[in-house]
Amino acid sequence: MTDSTTQPVNLQMQKLSASIKDWGLALGFNHVGITDTDLHEAEARHQDWIKKGFHGEMDYMAKHGIKRTRPAELVPKTLRVISVRMDYLPPNAADSESILHNGEKAFISRYALGRDYHKVMRSRLQKLCEKIQAELSTLNIPSPCEGEGQGGGGDKTTPVFEYRVFTDSAPVLEVALAEKAGLGWRGKHTLLINKDRGSWFFLGEIYTNLPLATDAPASNHCGTCSSCMEVCPTQAITAPYEVDARRCISYLTIELKGSIPLALRPLIGNRVYGCDDCQLFCPWNKFAEITRETDFAVRNGLDDISLIDCFNWSEDAFKANMAGSAIYRIGYEQWLRNIAIGLGNAKTSPEIVAALQSRLNEASEMLREHISWALDKHLAGNI
Repeated sequence: MTDSTTQPVNLQMQKLSASIKDWGLALGFNHVGITDTDLHEAEARHQDWIKKGFHGEMDYMAKHGIKRTRPAELVPKTLRVISVRMDYLPPNAADSESILHNGEKAFISRYALGRDYHKVMRSRLQKLCEKIQAELSTLNIPSPCEGEGQGGGGDKTTPVFEYRVFTDSAPVLEVALAEKAGLGWRGKHTLLINKDRGSWFFLGEIYTNLPLATDAPASNHCGTCSSCMEVCPTQAITAPYEVDARRCISYLTIELKGSIPLALRPLIGNRVYGCDDCQLFCPWNKFAEITRETDFAVRNGLDDISLIDCFNWSEDAFKANMAGSAIYRIGYEQWLRNIAIGLGNAKTSPEIVAALQSRLNEASEMLREHISWALDKHLAGNI
């Protein structure tokens, strides 16, 4: 972009908006869109969802109030949101359906097979902000957004860039924002779907005070399809575009810290971290592409690993194998809890019984309860 005092601010911002998209693609994002901050329709849906108690024990979903649905309440002066997506389907990963149908294996959601996406996305978003800041320093126009900010600085004739970056790390309605920014539409499973790339991708945001040019929102193409609702193992998709997190396997294995409800344990199968069923059977994912991001490649054989091997890890082994992974955040005890349920749902064998018994006495009360449940299933011959 060339420096010019004769171009109006809106034209400067249009050019900057186009450049931001080019820079984002160069940094490894697969799509970049820009939207305003009006989320009044999404706010009504979100508040209704909270009132129904569908957020379960995720208290943070409710405690921030309107900050989640009104970006300028979370980050003052926010005028625009830059929304990005990055594909994560790893290359050369074992076939998901084969792992799900093998009761001796541990199924881990495809997004968690590589490096923690929070770190990857946040780093790239920060680099994008640095590119924006560098470009703004070359402009010499009356600032439409004066003030001091985290990314800003400069004289009165240079736009001050204020921003914050987010990757599933704050009260942000990222799917609603991404839909408004044209990245895709909210599917009946509540995940974002892109017509050309399916849904196997991460989302991230930059809240900014710059009056950038906005994109048209995406249109919905789910039609009459209800595959995601039909295949959900726990029937957590209670209505189109509505999920009861308390029944969702991703919530149960990741967000829920205590005891998993007895009635849901057999339905979890061998899904020990997250659940991909609604995406695996979504017809739009026939267009999904393998990620080019090396950080999302499979680590430590997590795409094809046995339940017993996972259960036999020491805490040190867990920390070593999961270092830099999103799985590390759930901790060792919760990991063993999830594996115990997977073992309880597996076909009975002397090896499984021995593995469960080996941890029974040393386990915490919460973990012991899940191990005992699994042992009771095997010793009662109910598998």
